[in-house]
Amino acid sequence: MPSLSIPGQQLWTWYQQARQQSLEAGVPLYELDWFLQALADLDALALRLGTFQTQPQVGVARSLSDLDALWQQRLNQRVPVQYLVGVAPWRKFSLTVTPDVLIPRPETELIIDIVQAQVRAHPDLQRGHWVDLGTGSGAIALGLAETLPQATIHAIDQSPAAIAIAQQNAQQNGLGDRIQFYVGSWFDPIQGLEGQVSGCVSNPPYIPTDVVNTLQPEVVRHEPHAALDGGQDGLDCIRHLATTAPKYLRSGGLWLVELMQGQAQDVAQILGHIGQYRHIQIHADLAGIERFVSGDRR
Repeated sequence: MPSLSIPGQQLWTWYQQARQQSLEAGVPLYELDWFLQALADLDALALRLGTFQTQPQVGVARSLSDLDALWQQRLNQRVPVQYLVGVAPWRKFSLTVTPDVLIPRPETELIIDIVQAQVRAHPDLQRGHWVDLGTGSGAIALGLAETLPQATIHAIDQSPAAIAIAQQNAQQNGLGDRIQFYVGSWFDPIQGLEGQVSGCVSNPPYIPTDVVNTLQPEVVRHEPHAALDGGQDGLDCIRHLATTAPKYLRSGGLWLVELMQGQAQDVAQILGHIGQYRHIQIHADLAGIERFVSGDRR
């Protein structure tokens, strides 16, 4: 990756200045370290000990002036660091991200753990068709492809730009031949799979419209609002998925979505009222927040 170099002492001086600016701007220092690890031949230990200041040269992907300009975007425009470097870690994957897709969150990683637990309990789910609805960067689809090697994974998003990034991530992570990609709205592109889907998984828009613009500036200014805004109560997309999925799921097929704090009981009630789901469960994330709801097709 690095194609340029900077004298170690010069980079150290900039690093100290950037740390002070970050503290003043309220940006966590670990983000600066992650930024430099992504764009320079530096690891966490070298940054912590400062050993690179004695190196004659440090390999970097950008000139010092470019590094500074990028970091100023983080400080002044609140551009997320993942967009600055174009990469976000998620589970074992390194994913390309741009402002065309949401940055995959660590808590979403647990959705794959829930799938794994469901498949252990119901081994027949490990085969057949699985669908990632609103795939964005492709994170969930990649997690499904790795977890379910005998299944066919379908990744759908209404954004052509998002699908292009998801396809790139699948290729970069060696899963390009395991996932089929579609541009379209929810289940529309796979109408030929009615009654055949073993599992549908989604991290849909679930933020209430009035709340979207109150989120942190990194989200409001830079992440795609279409992937955030879930309507007046945040549940528009989830209701659609809950009511539409039974047409596609086979008997025993899994329905699983992520949602925001405070929505789990309402979503569980939605599934119950539809009357086509059983074993409705609420799953907490590592912080104890009710983050996911699942159910099986009757």
